[in-house]
Amino acid sequence: MDPLSEVLSLLKPSSFAAGGFGTQGDLAIQWPRHDGIKCYALLAGECWLVVEGTGDPVGLRAGDCFLLPRGLPFRLTTDLALAPVDFQILRAKGRIGGITKTARGATRFLAGGHFTLAGSQAKLVLDALPPIVHIRAEADRAQMRWALERMHEELAAPRPGGSLIAQQLAYMMLVQALRLHLADGARGRASWLAALTDPQLHGAIAAMHDEPGNPWTLEKLARRAGMSRTVFALRFKEVVGETATEYLTRWRMLLAAERLSAGGERVAMIASALGYESESSFGKAFRRVIGHPPRRFARGAARSPTAG
Repeated sequence: MDPLSEVLSLLKPSSFAAGGFGTQGDLAIQWPRHDGIKCYALLAGECWLVVEGTGDPVGLRAGDCFLLPRGLPFRLTTDLALAPVDFQILRAKGRIGGITKTARGATRFLAGGHFTLAGSQAKLVLDALPPIVHIRAEADRAQMRWALERMHEELAAPRPGGSLIAQQLAYMMLVQALRLHLADGARGRASWLAALTDPQLHGAIAAMHDEPGNPWTLEKLARRAGMSRTVFALRFKEVVGETATEYLTRWRMLLAAERLSAGGERVAMIASALGYESESSFGKAFRRVIGHPPRRFARGAARSPTAG
């Protein structure tokens, strides 16, 4: 499995809610704070996206896709001056005003999915993303067009099995949007997630993911990347925002958290498998990254499958 797929697998989507709705006139809808991650695409028309605490409204046009990984309350509106209607009221009534569940005839139509996440460290992954991931570049939109068009077809003319197809298309959109965002982030903002798609660092990142228990040194990782030690260290810090050693520690602790959540392994066994000579040094690293001692984390995971 490639490094990006490994990290995304930590999210572990446990349930999907996929679908869409359209309007034939002006409307403003307010969504409350949510768990997990939402991924939507505007299939027709234009509107504004307003996410609480993020500054200016984001203009959306047909073909745009956006992710909301932080769970912040948000509003979609055709007119910023309109008073919003609470989404809970819409869901309770099933229909209000010009809302329609079919894309046919709608002047604006939004489709996508809401994914509840079971990964014990999903929040640590999502917190590395900005509160709004907006996919709007024409080249990126073109890469998502097939899934968007299929989603539009399924929702415009519902057929047997359409709900399952819509779920899978929504998940495909989620993964593709994250991949496009991270590829773009690698060219701009420092992020430990952005490193996963950086072609110059790929060899070193893949090595750390393939063999997390290996006693990696800066010299060894630089050779895997095909760079001198100095150039590699500077490049890694520039792209990732932290050193290669710090990245390796983070990845090891994410793996440790997953293994502790699964249960059945002693802390000492996990520490040794991930390259730590003592349980004490492993415990200090785990607490620094995850925020809890390993045994306390494991007890919490045993009580709840979504602990952490």
